Order: sequence, then structure tokens, then C-alpha cells
Amino acid sequence: MSYSEKARAIERMLNPGVVAVIRADSSEQLMDVARALEAGGVTAMEVTMTTPDAIEVIRAVRKEMGSRVLMGVGTVLDTETCRTALLAGAQFVVTPVMKPDVIALCNRYSVPIVAGAYTPTEALAAHEAGADFIKIFPADGLGPGYIKALKAPLPQLQIIPTGGVDVDTAGDFIRAGCAAVAAGGSLVSKGVLQSKEWDRLTETARRFVQAVATARGGQDRTA
Repeated sequence: MSYSEKARAIERMLNPGVVAVIRADSSEQLMDVARALEAGGVTAMEVTMTTPDAIEVIRAVRKEMGSRVLMGVGTVLDTETCRTALLAGAQFVVTPVMKPDVIALCNRYSVPIVAGAYTPTEALAAHEAGADFIKIFPADGLGPGYIKALKAPLPQLQIIPTGGVDVDTAGDFIRAGCAAVAAGGSLVSKGVLQSKEWDRLTETARRFVQAVATARGGQDRTA
């Protein structure tokens, strides 16, 4: 990925500002999930490495949907997994914890990296190591107030909260200073996966996009 491609990928993560985190027991339905999310306006999506055949899913979605979606890989814990996912077509990488070697690899190949952190020290260390975004995880126990407090002395952090973010709290996290939000089970729920109610998933995606847009209040989305 070139520098300009990386810049475009980051722009797509920031606009509309919702990253779908897809965790499933089976890879069979994930193509339908990707189509439903795109129909609802959520085009940045992350398949976690805990999903069976995650690498093949990434490759298949990239082949069928092309530039319509931005396909990422999540729960990356080592450089071997990271490199394999990038070769399969992953366009951004997400780690649950701070992994300097993974950050370095992504920077080497000009791929956006969202590095996991929980404390201010971890968040700043990930930023200084070269992470493009800081994934505050799990965010549900901390809440928007924590983000606001964290951003006061560390305004340079581009934060994407993950874990417990839902339609009702997404706007609060944006107003607290987050660059975007990531949503897993509150967006792609196990119930939807089991029932295959793809129209319902599309509607939930639309609601997330609207919540972020409303919270931004017409301001520059990349600010």
C-alpha cells in the first residue's frame, strides 16, 4: 500500500466513522454480513482472527466487493499473522493490545494500524511507536468521560473506542473526542447471524452512521 492509498484508507475509516467488528463462529455468512453493512453505509469492517478461516474471508470479500468496502483484520497478536492477512488483502490492522512489532510492520508497508490500549501510558506508547489510531479497549467500563479526560492532556491521540459501544453511546464517544467508533456485537449480533435478518443489520448500520453524523454536528469529520 502506498502513502496515498494509506491516506485514503484512513479517510474511509473516519468517514462515516463507524468500523464494524465481525466475530462469528462460522465464516459462511460473512459475505452476507459485508453486503448488509455496506448497504447501511458502514464500509469499514474488521474480521477478527478468532473467526474460522478469517484469512479466506478477507480474500473473498476483497475479490467480490473490491473498493466498495475497506476490509481489515482484527485480533492480530503477532507479525506472522499480520503479514499473512496483508497478503490476503487486509487494508488495515487492529490489535487488542499494544504490539510494537506489529505497529512497525504496518508502518513498513504503509498500512493503517489501530493499536489496543487501556491506560494513558499504553495509549501514548502506542502513538509514539507509530500507531495511526488508538483502540481504547474495552471501552464500556471506561465510558466517554474517560476519553474526554484522556484527550485533555493528550489531544494528539486519534481514538477509536471498542467494546460496549452501541447506537445509544456512539454519539457520546464522538462528542468526547473520538475520531470514530468500532462496534461488534451491538452491530453484528449473534442473533442477526443466526436469524440471517440482513435487512435488520442494514438498518442498525444506518442508525450507527446517523448517530455519529449527528454527534459531529456538521463539523469537519476528520477534525
